[in-house]
Amino acid sequence: MTATPAQLTPTLPGRYYTYQDIFETEQQRIFGTEWVFVAHVGELAKAGDVVRRDIGPEGVIVVRGRDGELRAFLNVCRHRGAQLCLSDKGNVGRAIRCPYHSWTYHLDGPLRSAPNMRSMEGLDKRAYGLHPVRLQVWQGLVWVNLDDDAVPLAEYLEPQLEYRLGAAASRLDRYRIGELASGFRREYQVAANWKIIQENFQECYHCGTIHPELIKQIPTFSSFEALGVGEYFQGGYDFAEGREGFSLSGRADRAPLRDVPPDDQRRYFGMVLRPNCFVSLLPDHVIIHRFTPLAPDRTAVVCDWLFAADAVAEPGFDPSDSVELFHRVNEQDFAASEWCQPNMRSRAYRDGGVLVPLESTIIGDWYYPWYRTKMHVD
Repeated sequence: MTATPAQLTPTLPGRYYTYQDIFETEQQRIFGTEWVFVAHVGELAKAGDVVRRDIGPEGVIVVRGRDGELRAFLNVCRHRGAQLCLSDKGNVGRAIRCPYHSWTYHLDGPLRSAPNMRSMEGLDKRAYGLHPVRLQVWQGLVWVNLDDDAVPLAEYLEPQLEYRLGAAASRLDRYRIGELASGFRREYQVAANWKIIQENFQECYHCGTIHPELIKQIPTFSSFEALGVGEYFQGGYDFAEGREGFSLSGRADRAPLRDVPPDDQRRYFGMVLRPNCFVSLLPDHVIIHRFTPLAPDRTAVVCDWLFAADAVAEPGFDPSDSVELFHRVNEQDFAASEWCQPNMRSRAYRDGGVLVPLESTIIGDWYYPWYRTKMHVD
């Protein structure tokens, strides 16, 4: 094995991006125990609205109750184990009905009815209710956790926000993400391991090579001198002179979100929130990525562009200029991830690759220690 120079940091070995047993262990130890982002509250606005998600080893549904509360349950009928919800989103009306034998559950979980119930005299309906899953909402983002003993969501996220934003972590409150509305959504299927994608999102060593539109918007991303060892700019990244909005044209087609202060009205903030969320804060909108690992070499990514609700409701609302900029960034990042994935199986990558100083601060010193701890890797 070749010795690694002091300026370079080893990556994970190639098998961590290809082996099925490692992928299954991640599903258990990471996605089965961490808080996992599942939806924006706007997707669950009305009573009966439901979303279905795969979380680690389980299928989970999140539903808005008639009392207005959000609840999560395992997507498992207590009768014969059928999936209760067969689509990723919808509205179940006043109750959740199993499509197989029509066992029916109240929106808050207890069994409501079943065919030929008279033959089951004395059945305790509450004993056969849906299995609950922990759910909490933060900044309008809905998270669930399969681990009943996990720390509260805020306690889980606060260290990550402080790492990204420093003492000014509260600046995220100004964007009022929970009050925003979806102006556009794109869904991507990426032929790459979820960690390759997240590692890419946490360094800009590649930005000057593959992101011409992004560096035109934010020149700092292509300046090795400015980026130094790759630490986050906790005060944000300034737009280029003459570019007033985060859009392909550089125009600002909408007013800034009402609580974004003047100092941040020409700045970008981006952050990975482990294990499956990426948040981008812009003056007039917020972009949320949700990552779902499907296989060792396949990841689904859902990207939502959120705008002020009154802007989305205006006749002729057109977010295409803003959407197109980050859509191109997405396509470029996902293509680069797919360039890497096939060679994770190469003997040349058996022991992994290296991170340069610009990559090692966030990936090597922050992301990998979390991953190794969760996976019990030395």
